[in-house]
Amino acid sequence: MEEKKKTTRPRLPKLGEKLGEKAPKAKAPKAPKQGSKQNQSGKQNEGGVKYARRQTGFRAPRQNKENGNGPAVPLHIIPLGGLGEVGKNITYYECQGDALLVDCGIVFPDSDMFGIDLVIPDFTYVEQNVQKIKGILITHGHEDHIGGLPYLLKRVNLPIYATKLTIGLIKNKLEEHNLLRQTKFVEITPRRSFKLGCFTVEPIHVNHSIPDAVAFAITSPAGIVIQTGDFKIDYTPLRADCTDLDTFAEYGKKGVLALLSDSTNAERPGYTATEQKVAAGVRNLFHQAQDKRIIIATFASNIYRIQQIIDLAVENGRKVAVSGRSMIGNTEMAMELGYLHVPDGTMIDIDQINKYPPEKIVLITTGSQGETLSALARMASNSHRNVKVGHGDFIIISATPIPGNEKTVTKVVNGLLQLGADVIYENMYDVHVSGHACQEEQKMMLTLTRPQYFLPVHGEYKQLKRHADTAASLRIIPPKNIHIGEIGQDIILSRDCLKLGSPVQAGAVMVDGLGVGDVGNVVLRDRRHLSEDGLVIAVCTVDGSTNQVLAGPDLVSRGFVYVRENEELMNGARIAAQQALDHALARNAHADWASVKAAMRESLSSYIYRKTKRSPMILPIIMEV
Repeated sequence: MEEKKKTTRPRLPKLGEKLGEKAPKAKAPKAPKQGSKQNQSGKQNEGGVKYARRQTGFRAPRQNKENGNGPAVPLHIIPLGGLGEVGKNITYYECQGDALLVDCGIVFPDSDMFGIDLVIPDFTYVEQNVQKIKGILITHGHEDHIGGLPYLLKRVNLPIYATKLTIGLIKNKLEEHNLLRQTKFVEITPRRSFKLGCFTVEPIHVNHSIPDAVAFAITSPAGIVIQTGDFKIDYTPLRADCTDLDTFAEYGKKGVLALLSDSTNAERPGYTATEQKVAAGVRNLFHQAQDKRIIIATFASNIYRIQQIIDLAVENGRKVAVSGRSMIGNTEMAMELGYLHVPDGTMIDIDQINKYPPEKIVLITTGSQGETLSALARMASNSHRNVKVGHGDFIIISATPIPGNEKTVTKVVNGLLQLGADVIYENMYDVHVSGHACQEEQKMMLTLTRPQYFLPVHGEYKQLKRHADTAASLRIIPPKNIHIGEIGQDIILSRDCLKLGSPVQAGAVMVDGLGVGDVGNVVLRDRRHLSEDGLVIAVCTVDGSTNQVLAGPDLVSRGFVYVRENEELMNGARIAAQQALDHALARNAHADWASVKAAMRESLSSYIYRKTKRSPMILPIIMEV
């Protein structure tokens, strides 16, 4: 049998080899010299400089040095506020049995929260885990980040870590609640790290509309998380350095597990304007005011804006007075700490403003959001004790209305105009710029930090969604690693995955006067009902032994109709209530008062709706004797 010939495939040329030639032999790599550096691919250049490998599309998750090759350590991030809303910012972090909080703010009530003063986070989960919590980190001194602290510190005693000015603002707030002596403060400085349990925290300087704002780089056994707080990137800030982009980039090179970034301006393209733009705009308005008294309303915490106004007042030879309790307190504190620089003789007491001609006065006041009891609102209603607004006043509202406050601001503006003042408000001139990053600045933060996971925070859902879309468009982070969280959601991160744990108790607690949490949805529903249709009270007296009606029923109306002009309607309603009462008492020999009241309520409600198409709250009151 003939043996088959063995066939072989022709060999393909190797890289660097011409057809028909043998490939050159690979030389053995030389051992690197002592002290030289190698690049990421293991190769070495002459100067020992690292060259980053070019990346395209989504990058593979980096292994954090803290983890090594061991099992992935979980980090729990639980937003207790600040998602799906503008304000009430508070975030809970927990890793390996240690925990910390970032911020503790408030949100102002919506128009349908009748009688509510402010809204704070639900602190139930914080109280349940207080033994784990090492401290509260505060990014900056605005109300939506510090306003909830007095209500939290009444329940738990935790140290506060914040920058110098932020501590000053918090102390002013705690003093009003008699909590200052029992609270421990730790002053922090950008680029100086400190430890809290298993966490190492480094504050990073950022630009905002208030001095001493910081982001936090939180290093845990699970990895590095960066929470930006409120920030923008201003290359020409007034009295501070630019946002510390170098430090953000350094962390990006180390490997960031997650980025939690401000979403307030996520819908706005481009860059946020610099504060220098406001300085130029207000300077022009000072010249325009000429011989009139200047009144400027701004946020009491906007120290940069207050300094701008003082500088322009000095430049134009005017004295400066302040009005509003928070404005007076914050101004005095900022001067003591060196954040406001005021030449001697510039500041005068508000009681002295009438001793100077109008062209020599600048009054800085609260009330830029139209708050009912603010100094500017009292001026608009002509009820301010020291200031009577008239034709000789030039008023500047140096703030943009917070969503929901537009009507109250308009009411104040109308009142000031009716008194004869000139009023500059909203976008008439460059008198205000945002303190939050727009889309291009958000892209820069994402590009510098290059996180494995991205969690947009600080904004309503539409803003969070737009921020998530911006992150996805950069193709740095896979879409599956971008998560829009919810309040109370337990987000568990590790280098291997993002997953959700069981939700915790969280939400909103309403503050009404001295009452905290005693007004809930049922009470709000009743208040809404009262505001829409009013109240009708039916009062009667019944003999408990015989079920005989001794007096009434008499009807009392509030917010329903004007009784004197609707006697026929009220008489008919009283007869309907009388008939319902008689029938109910006849059926209930043992006087089941709950069913008697229900019968009266149903009869009255039916009669009134037939006659008026309204549904007032009906409140039967039966007095048994």
